[in-house]
Amino acid sequence: MNNKIKVVASWAIALWSTYVFLGSLPYKFNGAAEPLHIFSTLGKWMSGTLGDTVGRLFTEYGAYLVGGFELLTALILLAPIVLWSQRQKLHYIGGLMSTVVMAGAVFFHLFTPLGWVVKWTENGLLQTDSGLANAALSILILGVVMMLLNKKHNA
Repeated sequence: MNNKIKVVASWAIALWSTYVFLGSLPYKFNGAAEPLHIFSTLGKWMSGTLGDTVGRLFTEYGAYLVGGFELLTALILLAPIVLWSQRQKLHYIGGLMSTVVMAGAVFFHLFTPLGWVVKWTENGLLQTDSGLANAALSILILGVVMMLLNKKHNA
């Protein structure tokens, strides 16, 4: 594949991933209903599988932990704006970080009571959303693609 096409594709993936990561931060950090539901559901599930302490800590701090990792990932993905000579390396690392965090998200959506379509109550009304799971899957796949695009080939 042409190197220019790889660079453009890498930046497109980086920008989409950053958009999703940064777009979710206000919800994770301000106590919105959906993240509260997600992390309390996962915390209850973890209490039954990993113990009450782990479940309680994840309920209380999971959104901050995940949000912090997503913020760090977004910064790594955008860092080549000022560190252009390190673009390939930083996009590889950012792709790996995106893959890791979204593999966790996809796991939780598929294999816990959370489900692919998240359901929660807000202001007495039932809300449903599959957008988070779909975005997580897209970034999981694109993170792998980004790693492949930026993998160094020593010939």
